[in-house]
Amino acid sequence: MLTKYPLSEVEKAFLKESGVDKISTLIPYLTVDNFPKLGLLTACRFLEWAAANPNGVISLPTGKTPEFFIKWTQFLLDNWDNKKGKEIRQKYGLGETAKPVLQDLTFVQIDEFYPISSKQANSFYDYVNKFYIQGFGLSREKAILINSDEIPLANGMSYAEVFPDLKVDLSLRFREPQTPLEKIQQESIYMIDQWCGEYEQKIRDAGGIGFFLGGIGPDGHIAFNTRGSHLFSVTRLTETNFETQAVAAGDLGGIEVSANRLVITIGLDTIVYNKDAVGIIIAAGEAKAGIVKDSLETPMNNVYPATVLQKLKNGRFYLTKGAAVKLTDSVDAYYEKGEWTWEKTERSVIDLCKKLKKYGHRLKLSDLKSDKYTRLIPDLSEDTVNQVMKSIDAKIAKGLEKETNEVLLHTGPHHDDISLGILPHITKQLNEPSNEAHFSVLTSGFTAVTNTFVIDTLQHTKKLLDEGKIQMVNYEDFFTIGYSLKTDKDVYHFLTNVASEEPDERLRGLCHRVVRALVIVFELKNKTQLRETINDVISILRKSYDGEKNPAKIQKLKGMIREFEEELVWAHFGVQVKNVHHLRLGFYTGDIFTEQPDKDRDVAPIVEMFRKVKPTKISLTLDPEGSGPDTHYKVLQATAAAVKKWGEEHDTSELRIIGYRNVWFKFQPHEANVIVPVSLGDLSVMEDSFANCYLSQVNASFPSYSHNGKFSTVAKRTWVEQLDNVQLLMGKNFFYLHDRAEVRASHGLIFFRDMNVDEFLATARELEKSIEGML
Repeated sequence: MLTKYPLSEVEKAFLKESGVDKISTLIPYLTVDNFPKLGLLTACRFLEWAAANPNGVISLPTGKTPEFFIKWTQFLLDNWDNKKGKEIRQKYGLGETAKPVLQDLTFVQIDEFYPISSKQANSFYDYVNKFYIQGFGLSREKAILINSDEIPLANGMSYAEVFPDLKVDLSLRFREPQTPLEKIQQESIYMIDQWCGEYEQKIRDAGGIGFFLGGIGPDGHIAFNTRGSHLFSVTRLTETNFETQAVAAGDLGGIEVSANRLVITIGLDTIVYNKDAVGIIIAAGEAKAGIVKDSLETPMNNVYPATVLQKLKNGRFYLTKGAAVKLTDSVDAYYEKGEWTWEKTERSVIDLCKKLKKYGHRLKLSDLKSDKYTRLIPDLSEDTVNQVMKSIDAKIAKGLEKETNEVLLHTGPHHDDISLGILPHITKQLNEPSNEAHFSVLTSGFTAVTNTFVIDTLQHTKKLLDEGKIQMVNYEDFFTIGYSLKTDKDVYHFLTNVASEEPDERLRGLCHRVVRALVIVFELKNKTQLRETINDVISILRKSYDGEKNPAKIQKLKGMIREFEEELVWAHFGVQVKNVHHLRLGFYTGDIFTEQPDKDRDVAPIVEMFRKVKPTKISLTLDPEGSGPDTHYKVLQATAAAVKKWGEEHDTSELRIIGYRNVWFKFQPHEANVIVPVSLGDLSVMEDSFANCYLSQVNASFPSYSHNGKFSTVAKRTWVEQLDNVQLLMGKNFFYLHDRAEVRASHGLIFFRDMNVDEFLATARELEKSIEGML
């Protein structure tokens, strides 16, 4: 027995498949290879429990995290008795389980923003009704839900009347109201608190939650119980922290909204009230590895809310291998199982430098022999550290190699991914005239452009039209052909006015491109239609609630704004518009769950681009596990399929694939085989180009949870941190006394992996197999 707690049949099957043979954490866990497989594990366990508890109480998560849990649950219910369904059930511990009936389960909604209309598609109330009540066929009558529209407030008023700016000031719980409106607000807050107590009582009257499934936030929050929440907390109206607001920004249309919106959430004690409950936290990707380790290896502590699951004998964490990578068990297994590789030697020595806070040249053989991991290195000697330093030196040397006569195709899932991932490496390639460079963003990226940004831009466009400062619309051929010409001129005009520090003229360059986009998207024929369309779009956006899915044409307009921004970045280095390819893959729709990549719709355009460009090197974001933004792994799937398809008609034996990572997840030195020095000049170019070109992103409406600001700052910190890690091994003098100026000037490092086609396809194949035949 790997754990003191008994495992279910489903858990036993997945544990056996995982190969884990030691679980020493304070809460048991299971690991799977990737995000889609995590959904399969969770679905199997849920259906196993539901079959045994047909009248039980369940509480399931919202957002993107449960995508594959929902899809696998529906797949298994629809295919329970056919060949495919039986094969899966037999393999994963459900072979003898009767098909569960879900209609008599009681559903408990975990949390909700407040205030938010239940009619909005981005409310969790709507999500629960769509994907669980309707999607799973649950009982609406038995469900215990959070409907902001129905929570009673003072004088029978609506939340829009009581909180006209949608802000709730919780200090009114403890201070005297200063105005008549504040008096109504205070009374309403007390009424909401009363409602929350009654909600809690309903759950307890039902016996408490029997099956709880939730994700975990970057700060460790479960439900909306953020870091520091009381371990005995109950359902309540509460504020959130920055990390939680950053994660919620995508749901609510920007952090400007999520930072001012409160939440109603069940408490930590609500989750564990039923001591027989199955309580499961799911986490995917290395970005969650730190908080997963802290939550599983720390005794109960309010700094790590998920530690409350230690109260449940059926408390579990279900993890991808990436999310589990920092667990002591995982690190032990990495070193102790299987063949010893050079990668293990590198990792163990670099990690020892960090543990002891010693430079590599100061490590003694006794230090290596005393460490539980470095002592396992075969033929351990005084020279071991020197060999690791030589290996890192060779990776840096590879990063300094001058590339010539290459056709480079740099790709990214979103606009700014390429820049944030490997811009300093690219600038070196662009400085070599024998290289030909192309850039392609594979999705439209419209979700990153706020309604407010578009409204402000369109209003300024109207003003310029009124002042006669967009002269191109007066040319008689503009609405027939002229709109499609001189797109490079827009870019040049914009950047010239970046250089001359003329913000008004720079904005005019953006408005020129927006006019062209409007003509294309709305098929406009004259100036009258142009003005009418601008007014219509502004009107539609003003009537939209924050986070609402836009009509398709407005999505396309937003995407074309992002495409202009991308063209501006690469024009910094003389890249023409014709070498920036906008693929707009069809799976990217702005829905909560986007479709899987389709062979004809999504793979074919990438293959066609390969045929046109004929690249000798392709760069891409490498996210084989399927973590981080879902667009990343879906683009990876589509690109891998395209590379494979292109290989059937073109010799790809010499093709190189550059796998990079950026602000969402990072390579460690031992994982990369190329290390590129980054100078202060490189850092400045990246920061400046981001601030000057990604206009819709400068205000950071959708920031990283690790930084309240631009993504470029997160990338900069990542590169600097990566230098610190390598510097601890190599010593500072390695850098400032190096014989190459590029190394002496380095104040950051970029890591990436250079692969041949077979190596790349191998990293992507497991993800492809994990969802094969499911959809």
